[in-house]
Amino acid sequence: MSTSEQPPVGARTPTSLSPSRASDFMQCPLLYRFRVIDRLPEKPSEAATRGTLVHAVLERLFDHPAAERTAPRAKALIPGQWDRLLESKPELGELFAEDAEGERLAGWLVQAEQLVERWFTLEDPTRLEPAERELFVETELESGLRLRGVIDRIDVAPTGEVRIVDYKTGKAPRPEYSEGALFQMKFYALVIWRLKQVVPRRLQLVYLGSGDVLTYDPVEADLLRVERKLLALWEAIRLATETGEWRPRPTKLCGWCDHRAVCPEFGGTPPVYPLEIRPEIVSARPPESGDSGQGRMGPVQPAP
Repeated sequence: MSTSEQPPVGARTPTSLSPSRASDFMQCPLLYRFRVIDRLPEKPSEAATRGTLVHAVLERLFDHPAAERTAPRAKALIPGQWDRLLESKPELGELFAEDAEGERLAGWLVQAEQLVERWFTLEDPTRLEPAERELFVETELESGLRLRGVIDRIDVAPTGEVRIVDYKTGKAPRPEYSEGALFQMKFYALVIWRLKQVVPRRLQLVYLGSGDVLTYDPVEADLLRVERKLLALWEAIRLATETGEWRPRPTKLCGWCDHRAVCPEFGGTPPVYPLEIRPEIVSARPPESGDSGQGRMGPVQPAP
C-alpha cells in the first residue's frame, strides 16, 4: 500500500452493534462501512443538531423540582444548552457561519422552542420521576454479539413495570412504516431484558414534530425475533468485513447522504479498504446473479 493509499486514521473492525448502526446496515451496507470502518467525517445538519439540543433540554429539565418543570422553564434552558453543545462540539458553529445577522440561528432556536413546547401537550413532567435519563446500556449475548446504545428515558412504576421512552423531533411515520420506527425501541427492550431479566411493559416514542405518541407493549417472543434479526445482521456484517464487499443500496435517502462523492452509485470511488481481507472467504463465495462474478453482497434479508 503506497503512502497515498494509507487507510483513514481511526479505521476499525466492528465490535458491537447499536440501533443506529444496525439501521445503517439495513439501509445501505456501504453507508455502514463509511461510518463504522472508514469513519468518514460528516457535516453537522441543522435538523440533527436541533434534535440533540432538544434532547439535552428535556434531560436537564428533570434536574428541577416537579413544580418547576414548566414550558417557560424548559425554553429558558435552550440558550445555555446550546452554548454547552458549542463548547463540546465547536464544529457545530459551522451551521451558522454565514449567518452574520443571526437571523437563521434565531429562527432555528425558535423551532427548538416550539418542539419543547409541544412536548408539554404530550406528557406532564410534573407527574414523572424518571429512573434513568440518557442511559448508556450495553450487554453481550450468548453468541458474543455486543449490543449497546443510549436510552432517552426509563420510567419505573411503583409496581416495578418498566417503560422505555424515546423522543423524536421529527414527525411520526405512517402506520405502514411503524415497525421500522419501533425497531430501535425493541432493540433497547432486548438489552434491558438481557441485563435485568425484565421485559419492559411499554415502549413509547414521543414525536415532537407532529405531536404523536406511538406505543407498543412487547412480549418475550418479540424480543427473541429481534435477537434473531440482530444475529443475522451481525453475521452479514462479519462476512462483509472479512471480504471487503460492501454493496451500496440506492434509495431516496441517498439525497441526504454526505458520502455521494465516494459512492460508486454516483460515480465515486470508495477509499482503499483499510482492513485485511481474507482471500479464502472471498474465493469460497459463489458469484451472485448479475454481478459478473464479483460476489457483491446484496441487501441483507434478516431472519423474521
